[in-house]
Amino acid sequence: MLDLRKLRYFLTVAEELHFGRAALRLHLAQPPLTRQISALEAELGFKLFDRTSRTVTLTAQGRSFLPYARGVLEQVALAQVIAGKLAAGTAGQLSLGYVSSIALSDLFSQAIQAFAQRFPEVQLTLVECASGSLGAQVADGRLDIGLSRLLPQNQEVQARSLGEERLVAAVSSDSPLAGQPDVSLAQLSAYPLILFPSDYGSGLNQSIEQLYRHHGVPLRAGPTGRQITSIIALVAAGQGVALVPECTQGLRNKGVTYKPMAEVDACAQLLVLTPTARKSVLADAFLAVLAQSSHTR
Repeated sequence: MLDLRKLRYFLTVAEELHFGRAALRLHLAQPPLTRQISALEAELGFKLFDRTSRTVTLTAQGRSFLPYARGVLEQVALAQVIAGKLAAGTAGQLSLGYVSSIALSDLFSQAIQAFAQRFPEVQLTLVECASGSLGAQVADGRLDIGLSRLLPQNQEVQARSLGEERLVAAVSSDSPLAGQPDVSLAQLSAYPLILFPSDYGSGLNQSIEQLYRHHGVPLRAGPTGRQITSIIALVAAGQGVALVPECTQGLRNKGVTYKPMAEVDACAQLLVLTPTARKSVLADAFLAVLAQSSHTR
């Protein structure tokens, strides 16, 4: 393997075409520099310079070798810069998992935009998935961070709360409920409730089911949708009602009206999941941006 120091010496002499000036630039005496160049020539198997008492010129092999030596040193310099950025958490890759209902929130878009602006050299990979699988993917390293509404069951994953989001009722615009100032769970119980599938592992489903149980209101299950947009489309088609985070109102689907809930505890939690043991400078940086975004809401 070639000595990078000797390559730097070669490049400096090639730029100066003078051993004395090159030695001054390198803060060396001239004899050690001459010995290093001779040692490099011995390693390469060819002469790099033709020297007379007055001139120093590159040999044909030296001219051909020069761009490769320069390229190696440029790549080393670049690697050092990238290593510094990776150590500081300003470059690299970060994978973020999220559930569909969270993607509609201002917090989600603001945090991603702020992170991209602050860390433009970080490749942020976004993965939409169900709450039920987020914890497992964070635990096994497929995801660095998860934004979920469901507490993880795995001790290898820790959860911290970013607060709660109010739930609103999504009803068909031609429903009698659409004309009321707000609606209650008792009123919604007369209609099929559209949820995520039971095998989806939805944190939103869990919050809604707990809400119904807490108030002693029967839940009349209706059709299911695997995306929040599918659920709203089913409401628009007159297939039932839905309880959704208030950020869902931004969808503005024709035929759907959103009404506030009478129950003050009609909320869904917003959680950020990270590995318990595995640490990441980039993940910490994103969490800091996320916390700042949540405080400015």
